[in-house]
Amino acid sequence: MPRQFRIPKQPLPHTGKGQLRIIAGEWRSRKLPVADVPGLRPTSDRVRETVFNWLSMITPGANVLDVFSGTGALSFEALSRGAASATILEKSPVAANMLKRNLATLKTSKAQVIETDSLIWLTRPADQPYDLIFLDPPFRMNLLQPACELLERNGYLHENSYLYIEVEKELSPMPAPDNWQQEKVKTAGQLTFSLWSRAANG
Repeated sequence: MPRQFRIPKQPLPHTGKGQLRIIAGEWRSRKLPVADVPGLRPTSDRVRETVFNWLSMITPGANVLDVFSGTGALSFEALSRGAASATILEKSPVAANMLKRNLATLKTSKAQVIETDSLIWLTRPADQPYDLIFLDPPFRMNLLQPACELLERNGYLHENSYLYIEVEKELSPMPAPDNWQQEKVKTAGQLTFSLWSRAANG
């Protein structure tokens, strides 16, 4: 029987930042509004710049899955830098509506926003594997480990997939499957962010 995961109902209180700025690519310097939703924690410009330097050879042409999207900052940056598509998962109706509005503002058809509980969505078999997956769950809600296990179990990854993970810095060791290899890691303030590759077999 598959393991059952308890899904917490409420994130930690935290307010949005008002707007985000796309750093580079087709939509460079475009500013987009951010929904004012408790628990929303946009990835900072400085962290995103480092991350997409790591991903410079991976992002162009990639099919992206953004598991806990929030502001959509990672997906928008990937699309601006040449990603082929983005599947954007977001539980909050307010945040999901803002993501849809921002995609309409950018006049792109390369992304879809799915309003869903990400862990429930990942329990179904994947329609396709993804090249690049963003995992930036709300802090201290124990969502990372079940998400990683579901991605691995249900066909969301292929042997050349890459994963970006952003978590609270005290989370150690990282609850990644045995066949995921850490390629890069940095700490900034309260968070640790890292890039992982995935081998075909554990």
